[in-house]
Amino acid sequence: MVDKVQEIEEIIGKYVKAGKILSQVRSEAKDRMKVGGTLLEIADFVENRAIELGADGSAFPCNISRNDEAAHATPLAGDETVFGEDVVKLDIGVHVDGYIADSAITVDLSGNYGDLVKASEAGLEVAIDTVRNGVNTAEVAAAIEDAIISYGFKPVGNLTGHGLAQYIPHAHPSIPNRRVSKGVELKTGDFIAIEPFATDGVGKVVDGTLTEIFQVVNKKPVRLPAARALLKELEPYRTLPFAKRWLKTPQLDFALMQLEKAGIIHSYPVLKEVGGGMVSQTEHTVIVTDDGCEVTTR
Repeated sequence: MVDKVQEIEEIIGKYVKAGKILSQVRSEAKDRMKVGGTLLEIADFVENRAIELGADGSAFPCNISRNDEAAHATPLAGDETVFGEDVVKLDIGVHVDGYIADSAITVDLSGNYGDLVKASEAGLEVAIDTVRNGVNTAEVAAAIEDAIISYGFKPVGNLTGHGLAQYIPHAHPSIPNRRVSKGVELKTGDFIAIEPFATDGVGKVVDGTLTEIFQVVNKKPVRLPAARALLKELEPYRTLPFAKRWLKTPQLDFALMQLEKAGIIHSYPVLKEVGGGMVSQTEHTVIVTDDGCEVTTR
């Protein structure tokens, strides 16, 4: 029993350490974001700075999604794209021994979407206030939706928060951002990422055309040398998502296509608001407690 308690305490300690590192990286990255700066510089800074501060690596590629992009946008290798007067979602994940901290902020470089940013922030804060042992995720979802609507915007209904597990950034349970008829009960010791998305558009995202993020989801043998070489290169990431720009395998596009066709990897296209609306996102990782929750990424 003592060993089990010690193991749980060590795991919580790793989640907390990851959260502290992420909080510092997020703050430093936000200070570096400016019109005319490159997206790749920010992504490289985020991913390298986390390791400098003691993380074991990124839990997923740094997401830099702009304007009507909601998620899954990350720079390409050699990307020279610069920030304009954009509404930028900066979504960061770091891990310590596979235990993940996941957090996002929206930076309005245009200066015109302050209320949209506040809407997702308010959704997150009311969710944090609602979370506790025994609460149903449907209650959390309703609180998020009400907060976003109070600012005159819509939640993005087909994006949700999620549970976290070792080397698994999206685990059970999901935390909806709008009302649902049935949820699940949260329990003390659950590790979850709550991430409201607000929009002045329709309230739904669809897959865009660009894909730069992938994840290994299955293990099986492959015949082609390029695919085998890529699988070898992907071993350190385990089941954590990775960016195409991180990879050095020759014939990379061909190898990725073969692994996806074989069901070994899953792709994450950039998600765009279906009506072309602006999107904001705010996210924290929390540990559910008996009477509330501990925010690890504050």
